Order: sequence, then structure tokens, then C-alpha cells
Amino acid sequence: MDKKPKKKKFEVQPGESLSDCLKRMDEEGYLPVRRREEPVFIESKDKSKKYEHHEQRIVFEGKLK
Repeated sequence: MDKKPKKKKFEVQPGESLSDCLKRMDEEGYLPVRRREEPVFIESKDKSKKYEHHEQRIVFEGKLK
């Protein structure tokens, strides 16, 4: 018997809406308990060693139903 972990992280994929991600969580048997937005930075192309904001990543933490 394959046991599912009690908690699992679900990242909203590019081209996927929040509701699509929540639906995917539900199909796998998880309830959302936390939403986090994580900034993603990239190093600038010049040699100044500065970082630029590239995108915002949304991650849901799911709890097994």
C-alpha cells in the first residue's frame, strides 16, 4: 500500500491559474492550508552583481484530507 505524505507543496505552474492548481490539489486528496508567494530573482547581465526581480512564484501547502 502506497502511503501519501501528510503535507505536500503545490506550485502554480506557468500557464496554470490558481483555481487549476487548487483543483489539482483536490484531485490528489489535499486541502490548502497555506499560500506563500516567493520572489524569484535573477542576476543582472552586467558585472554589477545586482539582482532583479524576475517573477513571483505562488506555492500552496496542502494537508491530506
